[in-house]
Amino acid sequence: MGENIIAEMVNVKIDGRVATIELNRPEALNALNKDILKTLACKLKEISISDDIDIVILTGAGNVFSAGGDIKTMLNGITDSDLTQVMEIIGELVITLYCLPKVTISAIKGAAAGLGMSLALATDYCLAESSSKIAMNFIKLGLIPDGGAHFFLEKLVGEAKAKQIVWKGETMSADEALELGLINEIVDGELSTALQNKVDEWLGQPLQAMIKSKKIFAEINRPQLLKVLELEKIAQVKMWDTEDHKEGIRAFLEKRQPKFTGK
Repeated sequence: MGENIIAEMVNVKIDGRVATIELNRPEALNALNKDILKTLACKLKEISISDDIDIVILTGAGNVFSAGGDIKTMLNGITDSDLTQVMEIIGELVITLYCLPKVTISAIKGAAAGLGMSLALATDYCLAESSSKIAMNFIKLGLIPDGGAHFFLEKLVGEAKAKQIVWKGETMSADEALELGLINEIVDGELSTALQNKVDEWLGQPLQAMIKSKKIFAEINRPQLLKVLELEKIAQVKMWDTEDHKEGIRAFLEKRQPKFTGK
């Protein structure tokens, strides 16, 4: 029974050569807990070995892509051992998504924040509704970005801008994210229509050549991404025990600005 509930957190729909993966916790803004992360990684691995699928779409149920890591998990007295395990699952998921031998699209609506945004950055193409809000907001909770965010941000905007994005943790509009290069296209009309247009465009391309080029880039960058994921895991476990993280959680619960001390 429990496995069925977990499986339903991630819906997979196959339509010809296209697989759509939907994060399905709309009541929790598609927040990412251990179960949904594990299920998503398993679904991606299943898709990776299918010769019938060439395009993978990642999206969220309801009006949100993903609000990021599940805050409720952070409130349940998670141990360092538990956190290390979760970080290892995140690492496995991100490396699988980034190196997936398919071309991938993120379809962003509503919020793409924290770990949710890290997953979007791990795909090949990010479509976002014009009203979308993009945030790498780990700093608000006294944490560092994870999900390979340091790798993706440095690749996309360079180290100097990446630091500012990480340290400020500000919410960006779709226009601001596009200008920085964090997303590839803003959708003014229906997201589903723009998504179908992109899929149709790619289906008319020599997809095996596109995928082969992707695999070359992935092999070149895989060692660096693995290193970043390991460093993020070590650092995040340390951040979990800081006073600033505890204050960030308290402030979130009390709906106020945190008062950090640098400890």
